[in-house]
Amino acid sequence: MSKAKTQVKTEPDAEPKAAPRGEKRIPEPAPVPGMLKLYQDTVVPALAREFEYDNEMQVPQVAKVVVNIGIGEAKDNPKALEAAVGDVRRITGQQPITINARKAVAAFKLRAGMTVGIKTTLRGRRMWYFLEKLIGVALPRIRDFRGVNPEGFDGRGNYSLGLREQIVFPEVDYDKIDKIRGLEVSIVTTARTDDEARSLLAKLGMPFRKRGTQ
Repeated sequence: MSKAKTQVKTEPDAEPKAAPRGEKRIPEPAPVPGMLKLYQDTVVPALAREFEYDNEMQVPQVAKVVVNIGIGEAKDNPKALEAAVGDVRRITGQQPITINARKAVAAFKLRAGMTVGIKTTLRGRRMWYFLEKLIGVALPRIRDFRGVNPEGFDGRGNYSLGLREQIVFPEVDYDKIDKIRGLEVSIVTTARTDDEARSLLAKLGMPFRKRGTQ
């Protein structure tokens, strides 16, 4: 016997009231990213125990995330630059800046000052929202995904990973892109060693594959 569906009537959203004259309305605070709360409530005490820090102020944290795309074809195709900028803006919610060549390279027909890429640097809540989306949504959408490279650290506690397709991010519509384009994500931490940074990112959910596996 099937159950009858109950329809719930919803009221239309009320129009926000205007602030009194002379009074500036303070915007509602954005919700705290789930990953930031995870870091504060779970990761900090766990790292403090693991590395025996004297106080929680010594616990490493994520300082910033840099997202960049190389666009060598921009010198011949200005629309490629426009398309890449749009992709990064949708993915990060932030307008990227251009990266220009410092020196001329005749072999590549490259002139000094020519645009060769774009990048954007994320901090604060926008950074945490991006990491949450990268780890929880984008990486699992990679075909035959087996984890990220555990050796992608630079010796100073910073981690970089490359993504072959921008379409793993849900904001990018496959039917509206000009081409499949890879991007690089660099996660800068305050960790003193790669082991500390690796533990930090692993506890935040970064799916490192086991060492020795491809």
